[in-house]
Amino acid sequence: MSGEVINEQRLSGVLLHVTSLPSYGGIGDFGPAAYAFVDFLVQAKQRLWQVLPLSPTGYGSSPYSALSAFAGNPLLISLEKLAEDGWLSRERIAGLAGHDGAVDFDRAVLEKIPLIVEAADNFLQHAPEQARERFQQFSQRNISWLADYAMFSVLRRRFDFAAWNHWPEEFAHRRDDAMSETLNTYGHQLAIEQVIQFFFDEQWCALRKYCAEREIRILGDVAIFVSYDSADVWTNPEVFDLDDELRPLRVSGVPPDYFSVTGQRWGNPLYKWQALAERSFDWWVARIRRSLTLYDMIRLDHFRGFEACWSIPAEEETAVNGVWVKAPGVELFKHLKNVFGELPFIAEDLGLITPEVDELREQFQMPGMRVLQFGFSDRGSHLHLPHSFVPNTVVYTGTHDNNTTLGWWTDDISELERRHLQTYLQPIRHDGDVVWALMRAAARSVANICIFPLQDVLHLGSEARMNIPSASNGNWSWRYQSDALHPDFAVQLADLMEMTDRDGYVPPKPEPVPIVSHTAEAAQNV
Repeated sequence: MSGEVINEQRLSGVLLHVTSLPSYGGIGDFGPAAYAFVDFLVQAKQRLWQVLPLSPTGYGSSPYSALSAFAGNPLLISLEKLAEDGWLSRERIAGLAGHDGAVDFDRAVLEKIPLIVEAADNFLQHAPEQARERFQQFSQRNISWLADYAMFSVLRRRFDFAAWNHWPEEFAHRRDDAMSETLNTYGHQLAIEQVIQFFFDEQWCALRKYCAEREIRILGDVAIFVSYDSADVWTNPEVFDLDDELRPLRVSGVPPDYFSVTGQRWGNPLYKWQALAERSFDWWVARIRRSLTLYDMIRLDHFRGFEACWSIPAEEETAVNGVWVKAPGVELFKHLKNVFGELPFIAEDLGLITPEVDELREQFQMPGMRVLQFGFSDRGSHLHLPHSFVPNTVVYTGTHDNNTTLGWWTDDISELERRHLQTYLQPIRHDGDVVWALMRAAARSVANICIFPLQDVLHLGSEARMNIPSASNGNWSWRYQSDALHPDFAVQLADLMEMTDRDGYVPPKPEPVPIVSHTAEAAQNV
């Protein structure tokens, strides 16, 4: 569905990361719970399912701290589906963590990964010809990254999961003899890693097909930067700002502001944009091509970094001494448009945005983002309120980085914001009323797309928050209860979609009325 224009319809959707599904095995995956969630979206007359990055996770199990920008997270593979396909017996997957409760990532790795490896080994030994052909086709389609990612994964395990820059030098620098030794010694493990990615791809594609048949589109997430400890940097050091020892020279972040006197030092290596431009942005073309096989639409996280990014010397411990460095966003998006046609991108343009960033987004007709929770603090925040919207906008009640709307109202909101909200929307007599007030405001707005976190649909409080950006642990683990998707929620949401013209209904064109001139009408009356 690449090249689809996304700013000409009124659509609505739900934000829910796959790990938050109440799947068997202790973490959300592509199994039966995912299909039940799609059925709920259909009943609620939703047209979009927004997910966070589906990449294998590194530090803190964050989907934004990925080991690869191209590969899929093995933990999202459904063991039940593997059993259905014959790669595991039902007995082998019995006794795992259940459907409910928060994700325990360490337990999920210990319990699920060995079984997925076992299934991949069974595939290599016993797969029929038709399945082998599908695997070979998948491998050929993804030749640009698959073998390198498999090598990275095998070496990472071999060197006790140390960051790649702490591997022996010949492996960190990808010396030919070290790569050949790995191929010769670990050939079977390399093949298993590739089969695991094949399992991920087959299960996700089947789920996407189920969505497409029900007119549900997938909105995915592409973070502008990648982790230093990733297959991407290890494989392509020449397009990142590294020294001769492959250490970052400058890293990403944001400058000091009202919220932090030292700014934020994210630590991702920066791109060598000139080197990428000389190669016709080949790495970005490959990344977007892969993303368009996973998603129908793409949210570009930290969009302002495509116009200019905050560049911090790597030796600095804070973001204070960074500088703004221009990025070739216009040239990049022009090239991507030449390759892919219309770009189904949404720009995450939150925070301090300059006119140049707005111009870049508008030049390529990308919708920007607005978050209702941000709209009530002072006049400067009113751009997040519906009266300030233009149609080419995506409005959220909150995002994965916000508290839930109910949690925000009961735990975080200031008295000034509380008064402003009740003035702008309605008096809130019961705490739960605030959730529906914001959801109605989003749906009724002129924004062509509105997104509700599932936590808001279910009227959940702070206990259901997905991420606290300043917290170092405890994030990303929320899952909804297996009985939470009550039909009443779907009916209530479907009614709102009908009344705000977000249900996909296309009214019939009225019959043309014949035009009779006054002269002819007068002649008939004589």
